[in-house]
Amino acid sequence: MDVAVRAWLLAQLGPTTDTADLDARYARLTSARAVANEVLAERRAKLLAEPLRMTVDGVVTIDQSNNLAGLERQITALVDLVPPDELADGGDSTDLVTAPLLRTHQSR
Repeated sequence: MDVAVRAWLLAQLGPTTDTADLDARYARLTSARAVANEVLAERRAKLLAEPLRMTVDGVVTIDQSNNLAGLERQITALVDLVPPDELADGGDSTDLVTAPLLRTHQSR
């Protein structure tokens, strides 16, 4: 994994994400988008495994539903983002190619 891909992944997943874990996932999945999807899906599954809302009357209320909604939005937004490794693979190019037009025959 190169520096640009690592920086993109950390921007998507947060700076405290374990880079050794990202390196291992990238070696296995060979795509930054796949790595980001897998990490976010695991975070979503972890939230769903626990109660989203817990209230201790008169003491504390913990509500994780906004965190879940945020993760789901982030997973959805990954579809539109272009990671650096897809740019290098010749993804959608914005290069402009011009070619001269030549006359083939003249008919009257």
